[in-house]
Amino acid sequence: MASPSSEDACQDSAALSLSDLESLHHVRSRSASFSSTGSSGRLQLRQRVAQLMACVEDISSDDEINEEVSRTLDEAFLIWGKKLKDKWQEFRLHLVTWNVGTASPPPDVSSLLQLDSLGTTMDMYVIGLQEVNSKITNFLSDLAFDDPWSIFLMTVLSPLGYIKLSSVRMQGLLLLIFVKHVHLPFIRDLHTQFTRTGLYGYWGNKGGVTIRMSLYGHTVCFMNCHLPAHMENTEQRLDDFEKILEMQFEGENIPSALEHDVLFWFGDLNFRIADYGIHFVRESINNKRYNLLWEKDQLNMAKKKEAFLQEFIEGPLHFKPTYKFDLYSDVYDTSEKKRKPAWTDRILWRVKNLCQHAPKGSEFSEEQQTISVTLNNYISHMSYGISDHKPVTGTFGLELKPLVSEPLVTLSPEGEWSAEHDVLINYSAVPEFPSSAWDWIGLFKVTFKHVNDYVTYSWVEDDEISSNKDGKQVYMSAAEIPDVGGEFLLCFYSNNLQSVVGVSQPFQIQPNRTLIGKELPQEDDSWMQRPDNLESHDEF
Repeated sequence: MASPSSEDACQDSAALSLSDLESLHHVRSRSASFSSTGSSGRLQLRQRVAQLMACVEDISSDDEINEEVSRTLDEAFLIWGKKLKDKWQEFRLHLVTWNVGTASPPPDVSSLLQLDSLGTTMDMYVIGLQEVNSKITNFLSDLAFDDPWSIFLMTVLSPLGYIKLSSVRMQGLLLLIFVKHVHLPFIRDLHTQFTRTGLYGYWGNKGGVTIRMSLYGHTVCFMNCHLPAHMENTEQRLDDFEKILEMQFEGENIPSALEHDVLFWFGDLNFRIADYGIHFVRESINNKRYNLLWEKDQLNMAKKKEAFLQEFIEGPLHFKPTYKFDLYSDVYDTSEKKRKPAWTDRILWRVKNLCQHAPKGSEFSEEQQTISVTLNNYISHMSYGISDHKPVTGTFGLELKPLVSEPLVTLSPEGEWSAEHDVLINYSAVPEFPSSAWDWIGLFKVTFKHVNDYVTYSWVEDDEISSNKDGKQVYMSAAEIPDVGGEFLLCFYSNNLQSVVGVSQPFQIQPNRTLIGKELPQEDDSWMQRPDNLESHDEF
């Protein structure tokens, strides 16, 4: 039985004739006026919807009326669906895994990083390497400076507006993340971790390295692994991966790897193709009948019986097995060992909410899902021959609803900047920002490589010159401003959060006019350039 209020609503609507339904076509104009009245407008809209629901059972069986109501409701759903989707954003991620076999970087990585693509640029690059040269002389040198691969990739990506966000290394395992400047204030809670599994956990030639973060309020974890080799070690590979999952961030006030909203698992996972002989495998590859090999791929087989692996998703293996090749060729192993080809190099991912909230046979509620992952491309790159593995890349679209949409700190340069006078920086922080006496603001070239690649900096407390309810001002000395000028930006670094929490828009610094007619001095950045010289770096 209908409630008194719903009965009144039905009486007022008088069985909803076609002429009455004409008013429903004005949903757009009415909703616009509702939005201007804020919460009262939303309340009125809810009441109207409740009235409509109460009257549904009293609508005549006239098909024309039913169709009109249905069509108008479809329009309303489209309007609101578009409004909700507009609040989401796509975050493009390019992930690389490559066992480089102790080799130095190749001359060009444009195709590997899709830098020659005409499509949308990436927001983030995640690069996982295995078997980076870790001989004692190289490793000691890499402790003093960045390793050659990091230097090389920074040199490639920094001119395109990417900075090295974070890195972690364990002997030959290296994980690097590069990101566009604009995203820096929305990436927080960065942590790195590594787990040794070689020699019963005492040696780091095998294991996993991890970087985790909060990305626009969503927890995301990247795990680069190198698991035990050889056909017979499937169980050892699975055991080691479980150990890595369990030990990452153990005892820290950080979610475990599986508790992150999204977990990417990749690397030289070393799973092989079982049962089939080498001739059948090679013949299937030559005929591009890769599907004949999928069911005997050890990782695919393990996913069918291991519960924790069933939650991981992988794209189709529509490319040749990536191991083992003769160097600088696309010919499989011709040595005496003649290793059977295998898809050792893999990229998988796991979305937590899908695992927890989507039982079989049920539809996943979009209200529960605030992030989703779409694989756009999963390929190998046959043109690279520096090692016996071919690199594999996955290009992803992360559709996410930003849970963090405002930076903790907003900052900008005051007036025109040049080296002729001291300059000022305006900044303001949100009330909940955990400030520290060790916070600083850095001046960076727009092509800076990492957070320590600043031109100069100011301490926000020591160099503060004014403060009011709207914000604060900090000065930088004219002596620290580059005479040559150019395009720069400002970054606010939080000591408590150990990350950049605010980035200014790029701006111009004018050349020092007092030096016009004289030869402008070269910037003294030899301390930054030294690691870029790969030859001198290797000789250290």
